[in-house]
Amino acid sequence: MQEAISINFDPNSRLLLNFLLSFIMFGVALDLQWSDISRAFRNPRQTLLGLLSQFILMPALTFAVAYFWNPIPGLALGMFLVAACPGGTISNFMSSIAKADLGLSITLTALSTLLCLFFTPFNFEFWSGLYPETSELLKTVRLDPAELFQTVFLFLIIPVFVGMILRDRRPEMTAKIMKPIKWTSMAIFIAFVVVAFLKNKDNFLQHAHLVVALVIVHNALALLLGYSVGKFGKLNESASRSLSIETGIQNSGLGLVICFNFFPEIGEMALLCASWGIWHIISGLVLSAYWSRKAV
Repeated sequence: MQEAISINFDPNSRLLLNFLLSFIMFGVALDLQWSDISRAFRNPRQTLLGLLSQFILMPALTFAVAYFWNPIPGLALGMFLVAACPGGTISNFMSSIAKADLGLSITLTALSTLLCLFFTPFNFEFWSGLYPETSELLKTVRLDPAELFQTVFLFLIIPVFVGMILRDRRPEMTAKIMKPIKWTSMAIFIAFVVVAFLKNKDNFLQHAHLVVALVIVHNALALLLGYSVGKFGKLNESASRSLSIETGIQNSGLGLVICFNFFPEIGEMALLCASWGIWHIISGLVLSAYWSRKAV
């Protein structure tokens, strides 16, 4: 039997991670407007296809990958968690590079962040409960859906609302602080991930063979899924690129917060989420750079 993976992560680091996620989401929200949400009602077809890809088809795809790949239960649980998270915090930046529909990308980021209050707990519980190995694993830990809901609300939804309200009521001040906050928060988060990696380097390297190929394939299929949904839905090229990025770039920071708040004893979950967080930046930037050279 595969030996359990233990992650070196103390309570102070967990508190710092919680704060960093809130700060990052606050910075992301400074770039959002209430019109980004109302845009969804003006272009409902594009928006619904994006949400379908992210919250329905992505978890279903993840179930299929887990079924055929048959990873150890802790890694499969991490896959379901990543798939249940909303779009990543740098998806809009990648969309701007990729000549994608930036307005659609921002709209989907705003909506997925708000809707994840329901969809993240629901999708994680539903799909991990449907998969036999993860269903058995969940019986060994305590997961309170209400507490999971509260965590998402506290560290994701509240910072987003505060940021959007600040932009709406203090636009001039927001314009001055937006870029410094966004870049500072991302730099601190990257530094945090690097330090966490170095503290667990031997552990990560020892188990890299279990997770690297899995993350690469899972992420590639997610990017392909979003693009395919756009094409089959007869969206234009720029909108299809946006769906690809919004589906394949997940908020792994939220995944790590959930891992360390609810599943500290299942190190495989954190390993999967951390690996996804590193790889999706690489894959997303490479894909965006490729698309930047292609006509829309």
